[in-house]
Amino acid sequence: MSEPSLVLIIAVFLLAGFVKGVIGLGLPTVAMGLLATRMAPAHALAIVIVPAITTNIWQTFGGPYLRDLLRRLWPMLIGLLFGIWCGAGLMVGPYARYGTLILGVLLVIYGVIGLKQVRFHVPPAHEKWIGGLAGMITGVVSAATGVQVIPSMPFLQAIGLEKDELVQGLGVFFTTATLGLLFGLADAGLLTVSVAVPGLVALASGFAGMFIGQNVRTRMDPQSFRRWFLIAMIGLGIYLAIEAIRRISAAG
Repeated sequence: MSEPSLVLIIAVFLLAGFVKGVIGLGLPTVAMGLLATRMAPAHALAIVIVPAITTNIWQTFGGPYLRDLLRRLWPMLIGLLFGIWCGAGLMVGPYARYGTLILGVLLVIYGVIGLKQVRFHVPPAHEKWIGGLAGMITGVVSAATGVQVIPSMPFLQAIGLEKDELVQGLGVFFTTATLGLLFGLADAGLLTVSVAVPGLVALASGFAGMFIGQNVRTRMDPQSFRRWFLIAMIGLGIYLAIEAIRRISAAG
């Protein structure tokens, strides 16, 4: 890759890692959103995938709730993998040009839900089948855009996980999603030597950003930062959607 591209990747992953360090999530979402302004979502995901897997595995095993979470979330995880399988090829097939548009819309929805602090509730009796459905929808969306926050995030909040459980649950879910996407990218031939250097640069930058963010978190109000982060995601989503519509219209 060219030097400007590597500089862009360093800046994007420093910011994405910083966000994750401060509020505990957001690395793939921020990175995909920003990289999609300069490259196709499929190429962006090929760079994002290694840092995402590494940081999510760390988050998955960073608490004592793994066994209970797997017992509770297995229908959602199976639905997620099935959805990714069903959506295979959406990012590189004839509908690939719509991926940036969908990504933009999802970022807006994600930001609005977060700002409005919308809270859903799923009764325990319906948790498994709703979880399976939420996982499947998230899997298809993830296969098309590389983003796994809708509708997985609202569902995980709706089943009443405590703060530490939720953080570890997000790690479990995102690890499963990124591993599923990894096989999809490999099957599509997108994991080539050409993404090795950008991926390693992204990994190092992401961890550096996380380290900075974790230190800053002790000195600032995470809720204020989260609010401005969500506003920025809405703005970025609107920009991506408008640009995607313009390109689709130009392509005719």
